Amino acid sequence: MSKIRVLIADDHTLVREGIAAFLKLSEDIEVIAEASDGLEAIEKVKKFNPDIVLMDIAMPKLGGLEATVALKKINPDIKILVLTQYDDKEYISRFLKAGVSGYLLKRAVGNELITAIRVVNRGEFYLFSSLASEVVAGYLGKDKEDAMQDPYDKLTDRELQVLKLIAEGYTQKEIGDMLSISTKTAVAHQTNLSEKLGINSRAGLIKFAIQKGIIKID
Repeated sequence: MSKIRVLIADDHTLVREGIAAFLKLSEDIEVIAEASDGLEAIEKVKKFNPDIVLMDIAMPKLGGLEATVALKKINPDIKILVLTQYDDKEYISRFLKAGVSGYLLKRAVGNELITAIRVVNRGEFYLFSSLASEVVAGYLGKDKEDAMQDPYDKLTDRELQVLKLIAEGYTQKEIGDMLSISTKTAVAHQTNLSEKLGINSRAGLIKFAIQKGIIKID
């Protein structure tokens, strides 16, 4: 029987190593690659084509949500299991809308992680608790229409990437270099997302990113 091929995306080296070491104890799971941010995760997925991506949320350069949106556009069938410390309903709802296959808290890492990986690999959905079930119920019910009206949902995956980098304090030139686009194109993306959100200042964009959980202020 072939093993379940997993890619771990997390910006903390010790966390990645710990998860990888634990997963190696399972005979049916193989860690084939690791990534320290969302951009690297996208490149590693293209290169190694894993069965499942374990995706953290708060990562530099490109966060887990933005990376998920990009990966689902590249391959709608890819299975992404969010592995994070955040149990905010806002996070869970946005990842569900992005098409992830499961959501699990890091404090539950252990046998539950093995179970979640196997469940997701079978094509089923895995949620960590009744809290997540509440979010699903709300998302599938009356909250779904409201969620679709959120201006955040109008942003393209590239605009989401630019927004996160702006919020992290990068200049337009630095953003262009990171995303392999020209400074002019980076400026254009900022202009477009500002128009869609109705926010014209850099400070306003940063505030919006914090409110939406695109970046986390500890």
